[in-house]
This record gives sequence, C-alpha cells and structure tokens, in this order.
Amino acid sequence: MAQPASDRGIAATGLSPDALRVRAAQLGLFETPILHAQVQDAGAIDADLRRAILSRAAGDADGLNRSNVGGWHSDTEMLRWGGNAAERLADLAIRMARRASHFEGRDPARVEWSVRMWANISPPGALNTSHAHPGVLWAAVYYLDMGTDPADRDAGGELYFEDPRFPVTMMRLPGFRMVGTDGRPQSNERRLPTRAGDLVLFPSWLRHGVRPHNGTRDRLSIAMNIDVKG
Repeated sequence: MAQPASDRGIAATGLSPDALRVRAAQLGLFETPILHAQVQDAGAIDADLRRAILSRAAGDADGLNRSNVGGWHSDTEMLRWGGNAAERLADLAIRMARRASHFEGRDPARVEWSVRMWANISPPGALNTSHAHPGVLWAAVYYLDMGTDPADRDAGGELYFEDPRFPVTMMRLPGFRMVGTDGRPQSNERRLPTRAGDLVLFPSWLRHGVRPHNGTRDRLSIAMNIDVKG
C-alpha cells in the first residue's frame, strides 16, 4: 500500500508527528477603549448639580421611561436647565472624548462636538437594564452620589459592560470562553467599580447596564451622549 503523501512529507523531515512544535504569540486586537477618570475638583460642581437635579425631579415626578427600572430619568435637556455646572461637566466629557478619538483628515480639536445630558435618581432597589446609545459616538456617566454609607455592605449598583462578541459564540456552546492575553478565560461581562466623582467614557454601541442599587440612600448620576456635528 502506498504511503499517504502527508506521512511521506513528515518522514522526509526525519520527524514523527509527535515531534511537531509551535511557539505562538497571543495578540489582543480590536480593543474597546473605556476611559475611567476621577474628577479632581468635583466639589466645585457637585452641589450645584445636586440642586438642579432635585429641583427638576420635584417639578417632573414621572420623568422618562428608558432603561431605568424603579428610578427617575430626567429629560435629555439638562444642559438647558443644569446651569454652569452642567456645562462644565459636558466640557470635561468632550475633552475626554477628543483624547480618545481619531478622524481621518480632521483634527479632533477642531470638530464641533455636541452633548445631550440627563440625570438619574436611583432609590434602593433601582437598576438599569442592558442597553446601548445608538446614533452617537460616545456615551458617558458621572457619579454624583453613590447612595451608600460606610456601613453598607454589598451596596450593588455596579456599572457593567457586555462583551459584544459573545452572543455569537454562546449560541453555539454556552460554556465556551476565549482565553485572553492574561491567560484567563474571558467573561461575557465586566463590572466596573465606581465612586462619587468618577467620570466614565465608553463607545456608545457598547451594551451596558447597572446592577440593582442596594444602598440606603438615593443614588445620583448624570449620563451623556457625545457626538460631532456634520
């Protein structure tokens, strides 16, 4: 019987199939940038932001129904009623977005940016279901008050992000995970611990949500959609 061509090739090298070796370098491609900042002078705007939000909520108890469950969601015109503090926060978010953006043939510092902003009041038990922000480039969230006291345990309320690649692989084999560059199985969800004064910027298409708030007080946050005109 003739020897298979594949076996003849291996035999010609003088190696057995068991002797084959490979050395692979693992690359992490197509990263998803998330900027997590702590506003150094948050005290300069927080009191004014709080007053504006509570005043708005008092005059519009129903708010909007979006991803919020059990919490209050303002209209998206906070730049109109939030005063100078809201404008300063929007400017800070734009500077972060500019730093993380590239436009072919255009200078990010010269494009005209736009922001839509709204407030969230989350009492104990409130959450935000998984969602994305279509039609814009970036989304951001600022944490004004976490609604927790030092004695609170398992305060919850974590911001989480879903890996956009995982729905495809999980439909085939739910227990499958890709091994990352750190050598560990990649999760289909990442939780990001935050504290008061944090500003988080992420791509608008990245699905995200907020776990149930288990603190003892209302949690106050501000969300933004950030885009460029033209």
